[in-house]
Amino acid sequence: MFRIAIAPDKFRGSLTAVQTAEALSVGVRRQIPNADVLLVPIADGGDGTVDAMASFNFQRTPVAVSGPTGETVNAFFASRSHTAVVELANSCGIALLPSGVLQPLTASSRGLGEAVRAALDSGALEIIIGIGGSASTDGGAGLISALGGRLLDEHGTILPDGGGALERLHSLDLSELHAAATARRIVVACDVKNPLSGPQGAARVYGPQKGASPRDVQRLAKGLEVWADVVTREIGSDLRQSPGTGAAGGVGFAALALLGAELRSGIELILSLLDFNRRIAGSDLVITGEGSLDRQTLSGKAPLGVARACARLGVPVVAVCGQRRLSDQELRQAGFVTTYALTDLEADINRCIIEASTLLETLGEMIALRFVPDSSP
Repeated sequence: MFRIAIAPDKFRGSLTAVQTAEALSVGVRRQIPNADVLLVPIADGGDGTVDAMASFNFQRTPVAVSGPTGETVNAFFASRSHTAVVELANSCGIALLPSGVLQPLTASSRGLGEAVRAALDSGALEIIIGIGGSASTDGGAGLISALGGRLLDEHGTILPDGGGALERLHSLDLSELHAAATARRIVVACDVKNPLSGPQGAARVYGPQKGASPRDVQRLAKGLEVWADVVTREIGSDLRQSPGTGAAGGVGFAALALLGAELRSGIELILSLLDFNRRIAGSDLVITGEGSLDRQTLSGKAPLGVARACARLGVPVVAVCGQRRLSDQELRQAGFVTTYALTDLEADINRCIIEASTLLETLGEMIALRFVPDSSP
């Protein structure tokens, strides 16, 4: 029997990875009612990471945390055995900003720290942190504060949350840091290579995407330098230029410098947790995809990770997307046999977003007709 594994990421703004996989499977099964179809929804450390884990034998645990500007958010982490997966996007991510209003100076990573604390308190010996989708540029100060660190100004007063306050930082008190925070293994899913500071640092490169004006960028950049100076004095090592420390507005820096975390490729880490290679071994075809196949895809997003894994296993892979912004040659070089876009069926982008599920079902039918022997009705 022809075996198809369907392993997409989310279609942002339309469907989750689980919904995307289900829609494609409906189309495939219309052509092959008895098809051997395996659904393997994936993520790369951004939003949807906990959902992907929950679809594969991980238990979802609710936890109330502080959202990006302090409001209560009902987040989740996923756990299995002694491993917990925590997601920044569902605790204090940019999509959770009230009314969608960007808050570049006051948004914080505190909610992530509260979720990590809950996972530590649950007894997890290994914490996997997906840090995509950040709303803040606070250097991970909120993460550390939620775990018991105290950021103090020159008068010994605790600083308010947000990257805008870091320029007033004078000292860091780690005497009450959660005992397990540095005793357990912490791994950060991180594909960003930017350092914390400098021209390619978190504030200057990503601050504008989070609403920072040129003046805000200067304040945030200065604050991150002050934060790095204080942390360097505390740990005796300057890590501000280490690759990945600029990830998620500097969360990568705090995790590496103060929690002893490892920084690893997001998609490779998630595929390992999902036991991807074993699950798709023996498949005749893999279908992957995401909302847009573009330059970011080639920098290490989920579909590229799937294509590379499939190449090692000798399994052909096709990709589906909402929009295709890469040439056929670039996509073939990335490892995709071919690609299918919703815009091939419907030129109106808004209709593609609204009708994504129906259009994906049609693409599933088209893929089955092309690749599955004797799949015609």
